[in-house]
Amino acid sequence: MGEIGGEILRSVSRSFYLTIRILPKSLREPIGLAYLLARATDTIADTSDIAAKIRLESLAALSRMIQSEGGVEAANVFVITFVPLQRDEAERALIARIPECIDWLNRFPSPDQADIRAVLRSITHGQKLDIQRFENSAALSCLRHADELHEYTYLVAGCVGEFWTRLGFRHLPKFATHSAEVMTDLGIKYGKALQLINVLRDVGADLRRGRCYFPADELEQLFVEAKDILQQPDRVVPVFEKWRQRAEVGLAAGVEYACAIRNFRVRLATILPALIGARTLALLRDAGTAPFSRTIKISRNEMRSIIFWSLINAPFTGSLRKLYRRLLA
Repeated sequence: MGEIGGEILRSVSRSFYLTIRILPKSLREPIGLAYLLARATDTIADTSDIAAKIRLESLAALSRMIQSEGGVEAANVFVITFVPLQRDEAERALIARIPECIDWLNRFPSPDQADIRAVLRSITHGQKLDIQRFENSAALSCLRHADELHEYTYLVAGCVGEFWTRLGFRHLPKFATHSAEVMTDLGIKYGKALQLINVLRDVGADLRRGRCYFPADELEQLFVEAKDILQQPDRVVPVFEKWRQRAEVGLAAGVEYACAIRNFRVRLATILPALIGARTLALLRDAGTAPFSRTIKISRNEMRSIIFWSLINAPFTGSLRKLYRRLLA
């Protein structure tokens, strides 16, 4: 990765920076830039102390810059107007470097540019829907039904599985033992599962921000209203557990995806989120109603242990599958 990309990536996500360093350069560059642009759009979409209207306008403006060739001049103007609105130091620094990221994008080969723009198009569409659905943070809003949750998890994460697969088959000969079609399907399920884990892990914080990602029709079947979840979380455990199990099925697809990858370094980078996700799902399963009052996280020591054992076992797909099952149990 170039000096600019590495410097920005280190400032906003040290863990992802370490993971992406594992990848071959042909994948490291486009994946790193796509991640940075997605973090920038997410920063804009998720800054809740800025009015929803301004966030939507800013997100649309940044999306236009990403989707059109050129755009550096417009990015400089955008930075001047949006940076003062951002309080977090690291994220303010990321927004300030958007012109460099746009310039970097314009220098990629056309196929990589097209893939980066396509995945960002999906992600920003999902972020736009999220702002619109939860526009009034003073009132609690719910997704209406399961299809909306499936759509959300695909747009902001499932599409990344498609992106990763297209890059892998284009840049690496004999990328996987499965076909591109099978890998794409597995990758989508994997990405959606990782986003579901985020939804489950952050359920309490989201509810306090006026966001309920559990489908309203599933809550109605339990005779529960969203506004009562934090006071009576035990009544919502069946819905929580249903989506936790769905995430577990998606993670299993992710393990299959990673084990089908021939390149050792790409397999290692791909399996890590599944292993971390497996341990997180185990904690969520055993936490009862605790996720409604606090965020469930694995410890730093556990994280180091997972990274160590994934490195040891990455050459052996059978060992990786055993490690995944052990973490999940």
